[in-house]
Amino acid sequence: MGDLVRLDLRGQFRHLYMPSTEEVVEVDVPEMQFAMVDGEIEKGVSPRDSPHFVSCIGALFALSYTLKFVSRRRSVDPVEYKVMALEGLWTTPGGGADYAVSDEWSYTLMIMQPDHITEEMFAEAREKLRAKRAKEGHPTFALEGARLERFAEGRCVQIMHLGPYLDEPRTLEKMAAYVQARGYEFHGPHHEIYLSDPRTAEPDHLKTVLRHAVRPAG
Repeated sequence: MGDLVRLDLRGQFRHLYMPSTEEVVEVDVPEMQFAMVDGEIEKGVSPRDSPHFVSCIGALFALSYTLKFVSRRRSVDPVEYKVMALEGLWTTPGGGADYAVSDEWSYTLMIMQPDHITEEMFAEAREKLRAKRAKEGHPTFALEGARLERFAEGRCVQIMHLGPYLDEPRTLEKMAAYVQARGYEFHGPHHEIYLSDPRTAEPDHLKTVLRHAVRPAG
Protein backbone atom coordinates (compact mmCIF):
# COMPACT_ATOMS: atom_id res chain seq x y z
CA MET A 1 0.00 0.00 0.00
CA GLY A 2 1.31 3.46 -0.87
CA ASP A 3 1.65 6.35 1.55
CA LEU A 4 -1.70 7.62 2.80
CA VAL A 5 -2.59 11.11 1.55
CA ARG A 6 -4.84 13.20 3.81
CA LEU A 7 -7.15 15.50 1.88
CA ASP A 8 -8.57 18.51 3.76
CA LEU A 9 -11.67 19.30 1.71
CA ARG A 10 -13.30 21.27 4.51
CA GLY A 11 -10.28 23.53 4.83
CA GLN A 12 -9.84 23.89 1.08
CA PHE A 13 -13.44 24.97 0.57
CA ARG A 14 -14.09 26.71 3.88
CA HIS A 15 -15.01 29.99 2.15
CA LEU A 16 -17.83 28.15 0.34
CA TYR A 17 -19.21 26.27 3.34
CA MET A 18 -18.81 28.68 6.28
CA PRO A 19 -20.10 32.11 5.19
CA SER A 20 -21.05 35.02 7.43
CA THR A 21 -24.26 34.88 9.44
CA GLU A 22 -24.62 38.66 9.13
CA GLU A 23 -23.70 39.66 5.59
CA VAL A 24 -24.45 38.34 2.12
CA VAL A 25 -21.20 37.51 0.33
CA GLU A 26 -20.31 36.78 -3.29
CA VAL A 27 -18.34 33.66 -4.18
CA ASP A 28 -17.17 31.97 -7.36
CA VAL A 29 -18.05 28.30 -7.05
CA PRO A 30 -15.87 26.01 -9.20
CA GLU A 31 -17.05 22.85 -10.91
CA MET A 32 -17.05 19.93 -8.49
CA GLN A 33 -18.40 16.40 -8.52
CA PHE A 34 -21.21 15.15 -6.34
CA ALA A 35 -23.13 12.03 -5.46
CA MET A 36 -26.70 13.03 -6.36
CA VAL A 37 -30.24 11.73 -6.11
CA ASP A 38 -33.50 13.41 -7.20
CA GLY A 39 -36.94 13.56 -5.63
CA GLU A 40 -40.06 15.59 -4.94
CA ILE A 41 -41.65 16.67 -1.68
CA GLU A 42 -45.15 15.32 -1.24
CA LYS A 43 -47.73 18.10 -1.03
CA GLY A 44 -48.46 19.20 2.49
CA VAL A 45 -45.47 17.29 3.92
CA SER A 46 -42.36 18.90 5.39
CA PRO A 47 -39.06 17.48 4.07
CA ARG A 48 -38.06 15.89 7.37
CA ASP A 49 -41.40 14.02 7.41
CA SER A 50 -41.06 12.79 3.81
CA PRO A 51 -40.06 9.08 3.66
CA HIS A 52 -38.47 9.55 0.24
CA PHE A 53 -36.46 12.59 1.36
CA VAL A 54 -35.19 10.80 4.47
CA SER A 55 -34.33 7.68 2.43
CA CYS A 56 -32.37 9.77 -0.06
CA ILE A 57 -30.34 11.35 2.73
CA GLY A 58 -29.54 7.94 4.18
CA ALA A 59 -28.53 6.58 0.78
CA LEU A 60 -26.20 9.50 0.03
CA PHE A 61 -24.42 9.29 3.38
CA ALA A 62 -24.09 5.50 3.10
CA LEU A 63 -22.57 5.88 -0.36
CA SER A 64 -20.25 8.67 0.75
CA TYR A 65 -18.91 6.74 3.75
CA THR A 66 -18.47 3.60 1.64
CA LEU A 67 -16.48 5.60 -0.92
CA LYS A 68 -14.38 7.14 1.85
CA PHE A 69 -13.56 3.64 3.13
CA VAL A 70 -12.72 2.36 -0.37
CA SER A 71 -10.52 5.41 -1.00
CA ARG A 72 -8.57 4.87 2.21
CA ARG A 73 -8.08 1.14 1.68
CA ARG A 74 -7.05 1.07 -1.98
CA SER A 75 -3.60 -0.36 -2.65
CA VAL A 76 -2.44 2.45 -4.95
CA ASP A 77 -2.53 6.09 -3.85
CA PRO A 78 -4.82 5.70 -0.81
CA VAL A 79 -6.55 8.93 0.24
CA GLU A 80 -8.17 9.82 3.56
CA TYR A 81 -10.77 12.60 3.78
CA LYS A 82 -13.82 13.64 5.78
CA VAL A 83 -17.27 13.25 4.25
CA MET A 84 -18.68 16.63 3.23
CA ALA A 85 -22.03 18.18 4.16
CA LEU A 86 -25.38 17.29 2.66
CA GLU A 87 -26.57 19.82 0.05
CA GLY A 88 -29.84 20.36 -1.76
CA LEU A 89 -30.81 22.03 -5.04
CA TRP A 90 -34.47 23.10 -4.99
CA THR A 91 -36.64 24.02 -7.97
CA THR A 92 -40.30 24.83 -8.58
CA PRO A 93 -42.41 23.72 -11.58
CA GLY A 94 -41.09 26.49 -13.84
CA GLY A 95 -37.57 25.10 -13.53
CA GLY A 96 -36.12 27.90 -11.41
CA ALA A 97 -36.84 28.81 -7.79
CA ASP A 98 -40.10 30.68 -7.18
CA TYR A 99 -40.08 31.45 -3.47
CA ALA A 100 -43.82 32.20 -3.56
CA VAL A 101 -44.44 28.48 -4.14
CA SER A 102 -44.72 26.67 -0.82
CA ASP A 103 -45.45 23.04 -1.61
CA GLU A 104 -44.41 22.14 -5.16
CA TRP A 105 -40.66 21.81 -4.81
CA SER A 106 -38.45 19.21 -6.48
CA TYR A 107 -34.98 18.53 -5.12
CA THR A 108 -31.60 17.13 -5.96
CA LEU A 109 -29.81 16.06 -2.80
CA MET A 110 -26.05 15.76 -3.09
CA ILE A 111 -22.75 15.34 -1.26
CA MET A 112 -19.49 16.58 -2.78
CA GLN A 113 -16.94 13.87 -3.66
CA PRO A 114 -13.20 14.41 -4.24
CA ASP A 115 -11.98 14.26 -7.82
CA HIS A 116 -10.17 10.94 -7.42
CA ILE A 117 -13.50 9.14 -6.92
CA THR A 118 -14.27 7.53 -10.27
CA GLU A 119 -17.47 6.32 -11.93
CA GLU A 120 -16.24 2.75 -11.44
CA MET A 121 -15.68 3.25 -7.71
CA PHE A 122 -19.08 4.87 -7.38
CA ALA A 123 -20.92 2.13 -9.31
CA GLU A 124 -19.23 -0.61 -7.26
CA ALA A 125 -20.09 1.08 -3.95
CA ARG A 126 -23.71 1.66 -5.03
CA GLU A 127 -24.20 -1.96 -6.09
CA LYS A 128 -22.69 -3.34 -2.87
CA LEU A 129 -24.98 -1.16 -0.77
CA ARG A 130 -28.02 -1.95 -2.92
CA ALA A 131 -27.45 -5.70 -2.60
CA LYS A 132 -26.90 -5.41 1.17
CA ARG A 133 -30.07 -3.38 1.72
CA ALA A 134 -32.14 -5.65 -0.52
CA LYS A 135 -30.94 -8.70 1.43
CA GLU A 136 -31.91 -6.98 4.69
CA GLY A 137 -35.35 -6.11 3.31
CA HIS A 138 -34.78 -2.34 3.16
CA PRO A 139 -35.94 -0.09 0.28
CA THR A 140 -33.34 0.45 -2.44
CA PHE A 141 -35.05 3.04 -4.68
CA ALA A 142 -32.86 5.92 -3.49
CA LEU A 143 -29.65 4.00 -4.17
CA GLU A 144 -30.88 2.90 -7.59
CA GLY A 145 -31.42 6.53 -8.55
CA ALA A 146 -28.08 7.79 -7.20
CA ARG A 147 -25.46 9.05 -9.64
CA LEU A 148 -22.05 10.73 -9.76
CA GLU A 149 -22.20 14.03 -11.63
CA ARG A 150 -20.22 17.24 -12.04
CA PHE A 151 -21.92 20.53 -11.20
CA ALA A 152 -20.77 24.12 -11.70
CA GLU A 153 -22.50 27.21 -10.31
CA GLY A 154 -20.11 30.06 -11.04
CA ARG A 155 -20.91 33.43 -9.46
CA CYS A 156 -23.18 33.09 -6.43
CA VAL A 157 -24.39 34.95 -3.37
CA GLN A 158 -24.67 33.19 -0.03
CA ILE A 159 -25.22 33.65 3.68
CA MET A 160 -25.51 31.42 6.75
CA HIS A 161 -29.07 31.01 8.05
CA LEU A 162 -29.45 30.10 11.72
CA GLY A 163 -32.65 28.52 12.98
CA PRO A 164 -35.74 26.80 11.54
CA TYR A 165 -36.21 26.31 7.82
CA LEU A 166 -39.57 28.07 8.13
CA ASP A 167 -37.67 31.26 9.05
CA GLU A 168 -35.59 31.20 5.86
CA PRO A 169 -37.74 33.85 4.08
CA ARG A 170 -36.27 36.65 6.21
CA THR A 171 -32.76 35.60 5.20
CA LEU A 172 -33.81 35.18 1.57
CA GLU A 173 -35.17 38.73 1.64
CA LYS A 174 -31.72 39.95 2.65
CA MET A 175 -30.20 38.03 -0.27
CA ALA A 176 -32.79 39.42 -2.70
CA ALA A 177 -32.12 43.00 -1.58
CA TYR A 178 -28.37 42.50 -2.06
CA VAL A 179 -28.88 41.05 -5.53
CA GLN A 180 -31.21 43.86 -6.65
CA ALA A 181 -28.94 46.61 -5.31
CA ARG A 182 -26.02 45.30 -7.36
CA GLY A 183 -27.87 44.82 -10.62
CA TYR A 184 -28.00 41.04 -10.49
CA GLU A 185 -30.81 38.54 -10.81
CA PHE A 186 -31.16 35.01 -9.49
CA HIS A 187 -31.02 32.11 -11.91
CA GLY A 188 -31.07 28.36 -11.56
CA PRO A 189 -32.05 26.37 -8.47
CA HIS A 190 -32.06 27.53 -4.87
CA HIS A 191 -29.13 25.88 -3.10
CA GLU A 192 -29.01 24.87 0.57
CA ILE A 193 -26.09 23.33 2.44
CA TYR A 194 -27.07 21.54 5.64
CA LEU A 195 -24.41 21.89 8.32
CA SER A 196 -26.89 20.29 10.72
CA ASP A 197 -28.65 16.98 10.06
CA PRO A 198 -32.15 17.91 8.81
CA ARG A 199 -33.48 14.56 10.04
CA THR A 200 -32.56 14.97 13.70
CA ALA A 201 -31.40 18.50 14.64
CA GLU A 202 -33.67 20.71 16.73
CA PRO A 203 -35.08 23.52 14.55
CA ASP A 204 -33.57 26.30 16.65
CA HIS A 205 -30.10 24.77 16.30
CA LEU A 206 -30.08 24.37 12.52
CA LYS A 207 -27.22 25.89 10.50
CA THR A 208 -27.92 26.17 6.77
CA VAL A 209 -25.92 27.90 4.05
CA LEU A 210 -28.31 29.57 1.60
CA ARG A 211 -26.79 30.05 -1.85
CA HIS A 212 -28.09 31.15 -5.24
CA ALA A 213 -26.37 31.66 -8.57
CA VAL A 214 -26.59 35.20 -9.98
CA ARG A 215 -26.08 36.97 -13.31
CA PRO A 216 -26.44 40.55 -14.57
CA ALA A 217 -30.12 41.52 -14.63
CA GLY A 218 -31.85 41.67 -17.98
